[in-house]
Amino acid sequence: MQQDSVWKEAIEIYFQEFMEFFFPEIAKDIDFEKGYEFLDKELEKVTKDAEIGKRLADILVKVYLRDGSEKWLLIHIEVQGYYDRDLPKRMFIYNYRIFDRYGVDVVSLAAILADDVKSFKADRYERVY
Repeated sequence: MQQDSVWKEAIEIYFQEFMEFFFPEIAKDIDFEKGYEFLDKELEKVTKDAEIGKRLADILVKVYLRDGSEKWLLIHIEVQGYYDRDLPKRMFIYNYRIFDRYGVDVVSLAAILADDVKSFKADRYERVY
């Protein structure tokens, strides 16, 4: 989808500004001078066979923190005008698949939720039995 590539390209070009605007608490811990790496191929390997709904733009990026450690950030961009109850599940699945395949802890972030359900936050995934 062309809209996907526009969002991904904008975030890649303005990654530091994007993080500082949407996730200022996380951005302050990132050492942007050490650079960062977008991991499109790694993300593609864990999502290509996933039947977990429509993805608008999901971005996996490796960053370095000010303490010298490496961290992977999985950023979910959902620019749509409707509530997507499957977003927390999709975030959980991607996070687990990345951990399972690469053995790396991942910080999952959701940004730009444009639905009109103000109370919805994709902050956890729970299964109710």
